[in-house]
Amino acid sequence: MSWGRVPTVLLGGGAALLLSLLWMPALLPAASRLLLLPRALLSMASASPPSQPSPASGSGYVPGSVSAAFVTCPNEKVAREIARAVVEKRLAACVNLIPQITSIYEWKGKIEEDSEVLMMIKTQSSLVPALTDFVRSVHPYEVAEVIALPVEQGNSPYLHWVRQVTESVSDTSTALP
Repeated sequence: MSWGRVPTVLLGGGAALLLSLLWMPALLPAASRLLLLPRALLSMASASPPSQPSPASGSGYVPGSVSAAFVTCPNEKVAREIARAVVEKRLAACVNLIPQITSIYEWKGKIEEDSEVLMMIKTQSSLVPALTDFVRSVHPYEVAEVIALPVEQGNSPYLHWVRQVTESVSDTSTALP
């Protein structure tokens, strides 16, 4: 087998496309393959075969009840401090730190380019407002990025774990005074 080809007989169409993009060094530079990765994953996730049940079916998971929130930070020290605090406060079950991203954006009429750390935060969707308020209160940026996307489906035990870890905060944040 050559390194430039992946046998597609063993893989579904989406998986074959994804792997072929990742294993074609002669056709695409590494950075280009990585840029295409999220699109390939999204198209694979949205095109599930009708004959197979969704991974979360029968699990009791309510689609969208867990969210992945994204926050950019100026450096790893700030990201670690915020990540530890949101986990300690049970505003999140888990935070992944993704170092060395480059952000290009317009700020106050100028195009800026900065190296940042991206935080990927897993939490209950009902906790996103409290998470946002906390991040805004401790973040060094004048306008902190906090965006959240609902998780429609995924590994049932993991989604249950996210809800379980953050459950006590969710109970108190929705309680009436």
